[in-house]
Amino acid sequence: MANKISVHPLRIFWLSSLITIALGAWMLAHGGLVGLWLFTILVVLEVTFSFDNAVINSRVLVRMSPFWQKLFLTVGIFIAVFVVRFLVPIFIVMLTSGHGFHGVIALALNNPEDYGKTLHDAAPTIDAFGGTFLIMIGISYFMDRKKDIHWLRSIEKYLARAGNYETLKVFVMLLTAMALYFTVDDAHKTTVLIASILGTLLHLGLELFGAFFEKRQRGSTGKLVGMAALGSFMYLEVLDASFSLDGVIGAFAITNEIVLIIAGLGAGAIWVRSLTVYLMKSGTLSKYRYLEHGAHWAILALGAIMLIKLYHVDPPEWFTGSLGLIVISIAVISSVIEQRRTAAIASK
Repeated sequence: MANKISVHPLRIFWLSSLITIALGAWMLAHGGLVGLWLFTILVVLEVTFSFDNAVINSRVLVRMSPFWQKLFLTVGIFIAVFVVRFLVPIFIVMLTSGHGFHGVIALALNNPEDYGKTLHDAAPTIDAFGGTFLIMIGISYFMDRKKDIHWLRSIEKYLARAGNYETLKVFVMLLTAMALYFTVDDAHKTTVLIASILGTLLHLGLELFGAFFEKRQRGSTGKLVGMAALGSFMYLEVLDASFSLDGVIGAFAITNEIVLIIAGLGAGAIWVRSLTVYLMKSGTLSKYRYLEHGAHWAILALGAIMLIKLYHVDPPEWFTGSLGLIVISIAVISSVIEQRRTAAIASK
């Protein structure tokens, strides 16, 4: 009974609900029904866009010690809302526009259209970095020679076998970086090349960092502690940034009000954190054996979409978010069908 109470949705989502209601009331008071409606759209957009992020987060978080799990849900929320969705876009605008910090703040508050345009001009760099990082996450998951559970068997089996060649994924991503360099607009060639290489190197660096400390730093419960847990924490924050920065740019297509964008995407980010906790504590990943597969296919799709945007093909945000949800939903349905098939065989 205690276990059921600990994973009751109300115990996990009450804070997200309270913060969302408070922010929604504030938006209603200052922006009327239009402000509330736009706020709601941004929250839903962020949650749907990052649902697969929550699945991956829960997979990593369950391996960390309780201390680091709490750190992810406290300090991590501050980083996700204030740093990633507020400070990082400001620094990007500073680099691309030449304005100082206070100048960019004034631009964001007093002239949000120019702020959004400047941030949009930096989109190729963000898409190249984020797309490369997300694709590295996907192929690293599937190109694992120890992986013996496959959802899309005809594809995933071959990818798992490819994991015997340790340098293959690096070769593929560097080849992708060179292909981007020779095919994107001349104005963005260098920045796209550097950003895509940095995305690859960052993933490899975090992977090496975690592998180095993982065997040395496990607590008495077998959970990651110390530097190993720090590596996983950093991995989760970079993953969140890869998802959210593209969403911040897309939010300017809905509204130019920077305060509204931060409130909507921030509330959505808190919902994603709560969803991560629910998936971790409810044992959903073990219940639906293909859920993790679906999340990584969705991440691969999102990474590919970010790279496709470099060629001025810009799918609407609702399509990008819905694609991840559809893939994950199919994975859940496949898991249920597989459970029933296995149970039927066992009962014979």
